[in-house]
Amino acid sequence: MNLKSLAKDTAVYGLSSIVGRFLNYLLVPLYTYKIAASSGGYGIVTNLYAYTALLLALLTFGMETTMFRFSNKDGEDRRTVYGTSLKMVGGVALLFVVLVLAFLGPVSGAMGYTEHPEYVGCMAVIVGLDAFQAIMFSKLRLEGRPLKFMILKFAFIIPNILLNLIIFLVLPSLFGSHPGLEAAYQRFDSGVGFIFFANLACTALVTLGFIPELRGLGVRFDGPLAKRMLEYTWPLMLLSLVGILNQVADKILFPKLMPGEEGFVQLGIYGACVKIAMIIALLTQAFRYAYEPIVFNSSRDKNSPETLADGMKYFIIFTLLAFLAVVVYMPVLRHFIQPEYWEGLGVVPVVMAAEVFMGVYFNLSFWYKLTDRTWWGAVMSAIGAVVMIAVNVIFVPRIGYWACAWGGFAGYGTAMVLSWLLGRKYYPVPYDMKSILGFSAFAMGIFAFMNALGQPALAVNQWVFMAIGSVLLAAYIAFAWREIKKS
Repeated sequence: MNLKSLAKDTAVYGLSSIVGRFLNYLLVPLYTYKIAASSGGYGIVTNLYAYTALLLALLTFGMETTMFRFSNKDGEDRRTVYGTSLKMVGGVALLFVVLVLAFLGPVSGAMGYTEHPEYVGCMAVIVGLDAFQAIMFSKLRLEGRPLKFMILKFAFIIPNILLNLIIFLVLPSLFGSHPGLEAAYQRFDSGVGFIFFANLACTALVTLGFIPELRGLGVRFDGPLAKRMLEYTWPLMLLSLVGILNQVADKILFPKLMPGEEGFVQLGIYGACVKIAMIIALLTQAFRYAYEPIVFNSSRDKNSPETLADGMKYFIIFTLLAFLAVVVYMPVLRHFIQPEYWEGLGVVPVVMAAEVFMGVYFNLSFWYKLTDRTWWGAVMSAIGAVVMIAVNVIFVPRIGYWACAWGGFAGYGTAMVLSWLLGRKYYPVPYDMKSILGFSAFAMGIFAFMNALGQPALAVNQWVFMAIGSVLLAAYIAFAWREIKKS
């Protein structure tokens, strides 16, 4: 395995993913300090972006991974594969946008936004453009062009942040001299609606940066190739859909399981606290961007199973480190959101554990992608989604947003265990289980100790808490470094 290449690409993709997401996350304190938890406004943001994530998985229908796979198959022309992929995804995205706008009233009503159909229409156009851009971003990854990938990611992030700062910091200062502006602000839920309008403007801007990649639309559409790609990708589409369902179904279902304003209030609290836990998801995404092309490009190599084993080990080491860092420095990190939202902080470790399970499941998933048994991925993810949804449906009315956290934990955990069991049969990988279990036990021991230390009965000063935690983090890092040097 070319670990130097993996580390280099992970660093660049990580800069655009982790730093970029971090800059976007700076909007969370802005939102939580400017949108009162009791208004439910942040619940609207959480709910609509959950719909967007699900629809994006539907509109890309697994073509990102499929394009990687076919671009590395003998006898396939990469240019034709890319052009055919771009036309298929672009056509489906355009049809989706047209249908939503044509039936905007009924669609908005079904989603619970009868008074604000413009929110739904705006998000439909955003997700259509995002799906189209996803194929072009994948082309950059395939060609090993992380720098342009990073630039275009920031071309969305920075203008979006600036527009949001204007919305929540500048516009309110102009209300005295512009009464009409204040009326529009209140019309769109005290600026919440402007968040979606800003997103649309920035997403459209990024499309202009893909002018060279848009030439793929001029490549001849290959019907037989498209058929073969669709045969490969439909299980991936189901896999992606149910995978996203595991992430967002709770946020989509919550207002329906807990109707009324209280549902949006609790969803807003949960959605804000979950952002603190998303460091694990950021690491998984950055790792995936660099790791997936390497695995597929080496899939003909007899050492590919060892590649997967190494990747799993390093992934677990670093995600557990991130998990522990969030737990140790929670007294500082909690100020990321307004104190009015702090009541939901207890779910953060549970959500982070679920994200670790999801990341492990992603690393395990290569066995069915490399053996063209992608339908297994759909089956396992579907079972995980059913478990997660069942937990939410049964327990949300009883314990509120805690059911969302435990639902994700149960759903991802189920899919992870199933993938590991089946992978041993179809594509054995020599995972270093001794090291993996050792790291996991060490990390969980630190977590249990810090959790006990943080209980009100002990009343430990927060600086003492973080000092003790820092010593334990250093011990974990030393242990990890010793194990890595052995490899």
